[in-house]
Amino acid sequence: MNRPPRTVSARARILGAVLAVACAGLVVVGGITFWVQQDSVLRAVDGQLRTFATTVAAEPMPDRAAVVDVVRSIVPDRTDGTIAVADGEVIAAAPSATGLHLADDEEFVRVLAESSPAAVEYGTVRGDHGTLRYVAVPVDGAVIAHAVLLDARMELVVTGILTYTVTGLGMLLAIGVVGWFVIGRLLLPLRDLRATADAVTIGDFGARLPADGNDEISDLTRTVNSMLDRIEVSVDVQRQLLDDVRHELKTPITIVRGHLETMDVTDPVDVATTREIGMSELDRMTRLVDDIDLLAAVEDGALSMSMIDVDALTARVGELVAVIPGHTWSVESRGYGRVEGDYDRLLQAWLQLADNAAKYTPEGTPVEIGSSVDDAGAHLWVRDHGPGIPPASRHRIFRRFDRAEGRRTVGGSGLGLAIVDAIVKGHDGHCTVTETPGGGATFTIHIPPGRGRAPADLPAPVRAGDVVQQREASG
Repeated sequence: MNRPPRTVSARARILGAVLAVACAGLVVVGGITFWVQQDSVLRAVDGQLRTFATTVAAEPMPDRAAVVDVVRSIVPDRTDGTIAVADGEVIAAAPSATGLHLADDEEFVRVLAESSPAAVEYGTVRGDHGTLRYVAVPVDGAVIAHAVLLDARMELVVTGILTYTVTGLGMLLAIGVVGWFVIGRLLLPLRDLRATADAVTIGDFGARLPADGNDEISDLTRTVNSMLDRIEVSVDVQRQLLDDVRHELKTPITIVRGHLETMDVTDPVDVATTREIGMSELDRMTRLVDDIDLLAAVEDGALSMSMIDVDALTARVGELVAVIPGHTWSVESRGYGRVEGDYDRLLQAWLQLADNAAKYTPEGTPVEIGSSVDDAGAHLWVRDHGPGIPPASRHRIFRRFDRAEGRRTVGGSGLGLAIVDAIVKGHDGHCTVTETPGGGATFTIHIPPGRGRAPADLPAPVRAGDVVQQREASG
């Protein structure tokens, strides 16, 4: 089987989708985490700056000397710094052994000198040491500024994010490696399914898939196996039908050919006899094809369902069978009730059973018909008093072209009971054969009260056109 070139395999696409979702999840989680931690750091810094402003404002500083003393008394953290600026110059700075050297940050000093705030002012500036978050408190012509280096405060956050990123990449790599093998394992039944489908041919339906497990893939495997079973049965039925039709057609063709080869064209009697034989055999082939068409139509599930009065159906069958010659017909019982079904098809099936009884029983013997209705549905029966049907043959007489032993001399296509069986199965029913007390056979059609099955559950139909084409192809 030729397949188009494949750019990306299903395995790679599934793995790519999984990695994309995992990556998006890691990015979202990481972004939210970074934002929350950054906001927490900024809140802590702003709280520290507000506390500093409140503390400085409460200190008595009557002159600049007091301002210098207050600034020098502050012990900063390693990320903090405090300076006092007046007239554009730094007049005091907190000890900077562990803190920031804000006095050396020209950009920060310039911003403070230019702003000259009249009230407490908060701001952020990009200084020589990095990003500074500060508060400026005006005091006696000077400005006391306390600044926090945000870059240093954010070190733990940045380190955490970097660690998270490296760990996330490692997780993605692990997901990719593990996912590649896991997805390959999950897709293995599909590859087996493809290989099995490639192995199935019209001559070999024996390939099946191992159905292990209880997941969706296993359900698909079992469904495919069931489908292959149905196809195999259908193909076997088709083959058997073609073989049977070929066998049934050979006999009239051989008879006609033999008489034509031996016919004396100068003898009018011989010509007339040969013509009658030929027409008779052609009529038999016509009936065979008609019966195949009828069987196909029945098996196709084309049923017109309605509520049927069993009593009225019984009376109608009694009227129709009364004209069949050679037997005494009687209606022994009538069922009173209604079932759902196709009136015409059930009438056809019942009449077919009556016709079979007339063919296979001695002339002059009585044949009874009857019906009954109970909770299980309707029961339509035909009872004859002929030689009966051996128990060993009862299971196969409903097959196509199958007749009870010793009945090949009786006319017919061999499809009558097959048609009956198809009609009854189309109603979700069944047909049984029992022995008549005193000798003979009793055929009973059992129809449940509910609706018949869907067309999809019936055997695949066989078209007469297909049979003819197959016959022509095989010569």
